[in-house]
Amino acid sequence: MTAVEQRFREFKMPDVGEGLTEAEILKWFVAPGDTVTDGQVVCEVETAKAAVELPIPFDGVVHEVRFDEGTTVDVGTPIISVDTDPGAGEAAPQAAPAAGKPAGEPAAEAEPAEKEGRQANLVGYGAAPASTKRRPRKPLPGPQRSAPAPSAGAPAPQEPAPAPARPEAAPAPSPSPSPSPELNGSGRPARPLAKPPVRKLAKDLGIDLEAVTPSGPDGIITREDVHAAAEAVQTARETPVAAPSRAVEGRERRVPVKGVRKATAQAMVNSAFTAPHVTEFVTVDVTRTMKLVADLKQDPAMAGLRVNPLLLVAKALLVAIRRNPDVNATWDEDNQEIVYKDYVNLGIAAATPRGLIVPNIKDAHAKTLPELASALGELVTTAREGKTTPAEMSGGTVTITNVGVFGIDAGTPILNPGESAILAFGAVKLQPWVHKGEVKPRQVTTLALSFDHRLVDGELGSKVLADVAAVLERPKRLITWA
Repeated sequence: MTAVEQRFREFKMPDVGEGLTEAEILKWFVAPGDTVTDGQVVCEVETAKAAVELPIPFDGVVHEVRFDEGTTVDVGTPIISVDTDPGAGEAAPQAAPAAGKPAGEPAAEAEPAEKEGRQANLVGYGAAPASTKRRPRKPLPGPQRSAPAPSAGAPAPQEPAPAPARPEAAPAPSPSPSPSPELNGSGRPARPLAKPPVRKLAKDLGIDLEAVTPSGPDGIITREDVHAAAEAVQTARETPVAAPSRAVEGRERRVPVKGVRKATAQAMVNSAFTAPHVTEFVTVDVTRTMKLVADLKQDPAMAGLRVNPLLLVAKALLVAIRRNPDVNATWDEDNQEIVYKDYVNLGIAAATPRGLIVPNIKDAHAKTLPELASALGELVTTAREGKTTPAEMSGGTVTITNVGVFGIDAGTPILNPGESAILAFGAVKLQPWVHKGEVKPRQVTTLALSFDHRLVDGELGSKVLADVAAVLERPKRLITWA
């Protein structure tokens, strides 16, 4: 590591969860020129699981913020650089962003400098031959990762040296004896190749380089290519547009799928098409449970705690799991094993502004009713504030989803990945019910239990659901069955 590398340090996007591959930058708390200290929060990012604040692990002055807010960045990508010795004076760190900026332009811009024989050694990044500079284009599949690169304008300091050669579109590539392997016989690369002046011309004319057919050697886009594309666009604009397409404008919205919504979609698809789901239903008279809820609200031992029907449903499920422990398990496909768990991390599905999340109460089986009520209250509050951490959403063993709060009677819930059962609690409604031989108005609800049929047979699933219903029908079983 050179002295300049030691001075200008990069902070890379960390994996703040369990195997997460990317995160979206929600907000920057610092800007270039700001002083930062070890442990100071510099930005907030949204992962597939939660919003997380990132502290920086060293002191210094912010030299460059690599990506704009709203950009999705791969884990391991430098997102900010810091001058750890600002008192040392100028050290020409301008070249570092071009090499470290993973989102797009370094390869195409560094190439002219190498062709003119300039020493290919960018500050802080060591030797940079053409093959090395082109390699970052491969793992970036789409334009979303490429967008942040030009916004910062970091490559500008490199333009003066190669500028004389750039206007010559045809002769420029001739000094290159061995283009990078991905350009030989493989057609156009994933990211279009063009020199900075050509990119600026395209930007000024409003031309997307992805739509331009290159005519230069090795697939390089020339000025002539950009002008030809601009003429084609102008011709298209002069052609009348069909009325139906205009009518759609303003009546539809497109929102990128990312963050929690993206993770939820992937998890639900994987679960629905991996674990064979079976859902069973039962309708139960919960009048006595609702009376117990009212009594508990007046109990001094429950003062200040959130007491509601969900609390007793959670307790009933924990009792049912104690009586039928084999339902609390996981199917290990890789090792072809069933993992039985002697603890219960009870997940509670929560709707948040960012989407559905399932934080869980660790070791819920060992908690008393007041402790369980306290944990449920903290879980709900944290979720609504958007402060749930990835750790609080990992390691769940069984889940409850309370669809009753939306006035829904029942549903067929999809398993949370890695779990074998999920209980849906429907709305409690006053309905006619046969009670002690007479039809009376009673408070009734519907429960639905979905389970993984690979490891939970119909008999076991039925017993679990029946036990939950039995406890809610006669809540004194919380004592007798405990």
